[in-house]
Amino acid sequence: MAGFPTSFGKEDLLKCARGELFGPGNAQLPAPPMLMMDRITDISGDGGKHGKGHVVAEFDITPDLWFFECHFPGNPIMPGCLGLDGLWQLTGFNLGWRGWQGRGYALGVGEVKLTGMVRPDRKMLTYKVDFTKAVQTRRLTMGVADGIVEADGDVIYEVKDMKVALSES
Repeated sequence: MAGFPTSFGKEDLLKCARGELFGPGNAQLPAPPMLMMDRITDISGDGGKHGKGHVVAEFDITPDLWFFECHFPGNPIMPGCLGLDGLWQLTGFNLGWRGWQGRGYALGVGEVKLTGMVRPDRKMLTYKVDFTKAVQTRRLTMGVADGIVEADGDVIYEVKDMKVALSES
């Protein structure tokens, strides 16, 4: 869609964070340390479980990540909200990848289940986002998706009905 590739390396994600990938005023990822992925391995506008688009991405876990030192001293765990934010980031990225215009923002999530933890001994998170709806009208640009986060292949977070919109104002 919009002539973009179906996978992206770290430098591409950093270009997106700087507003260089989709252009000024359009979907943008946060810069490190809030960038919650190292690469996008697959993206589509018509794939996934529902045929409405998907994103798969990976985040390398190392013991020196910034959040382990402060959450919690002596009991390091990645905050669950960062995994949720990674899913929101990818949902918005997909909308920009489609060529849709506007800045992204999270609207909410219907359901969140946290069934595991990310400790410093984990090696990799895998994010999987499956769109249930992608809408672009004159007044509304929005994606609705379900997502999971896996830590070394184990499902640890599940979300339903994440909503991300793009706005030109």
